[in-house]
Amino acid sequence: MSKATGPFDVKLVPQMGDQMDADLSRMTIDKQFHGDLQGTSKGQMLSARTSVKNSAGYVAIEKVTGTLGGKRGSFVLQHNATMTRGVPYLNIIVVPDSGTDELTGLSGTMKINIDAGKHSYEFEYSLQ
Repeated sequence: MSKATGPFDVKLVPQMGDQMDADLSRMTIDKQFHGDLQGTSKGQMLSARTSVKNSAGYVAIEKVTGTLGGKRGSFVLQHNATMTRGVPYLNIIVVPDSGTDELTGLSGTMKINIDAGKHSYEFEYSLQ
């Protein structure tokens, strides 16, 4: 397994027109990755809030395009996350067989860290 780390910038934009419920929302994702992964991503996020403070969940899909370990291509990340009364659970994986070009055969998992409002990633991956 290889490891890539670095900061990223993220912009989440709420999508209003089709909101079904005040506790459900949909957002677009627009990221710029720096560090060992250089590139951008575009995606969609669905989230749910609950009546209990600090409890929520989200799912998301984002397509990343750029350079990873000197290899160019794209791949898709799938997010599954919950917050249970302030305790986070986050699972982000590379969608199997989503790698293209020099990233064909990519697999891996990503962690997101937020410290003082700054986002960074830790991406453990392999190329077969």
